[in-house]
Amino acid sequence: MNNKRTASQVLEEQFLEIRAALISLGAMLDRIDCAENADSVKTEVQYQKIEAALKILNERQKDRAAEILMLFSDPYDPDWQKAR
Repeated sequence: MNNKRTASQVLEEQFLEIRAALISLGAMLDRIDCAENADSVKTEVQYQKIEAALKILNERQKDRAAEILMLFSDPYDPDWQKAR
């Protein structure tokens, strides 16, 4: 038995959630843009990571979620336990 859903089915099931997430993201970015000194944050690492994540989302490729997760993750430190 094949339980695979079609892309159309997934889109239908996820559309409202995706729509809500995009509207929420747009609103958050609008708040940054409307705040005082909005241009000053564009050089901050956090803002640049957001822009990089948006670029990843805009590229039509697989594993976008994993790539964005890695973008916001710290590099692996093999000596992490020694820092305690």
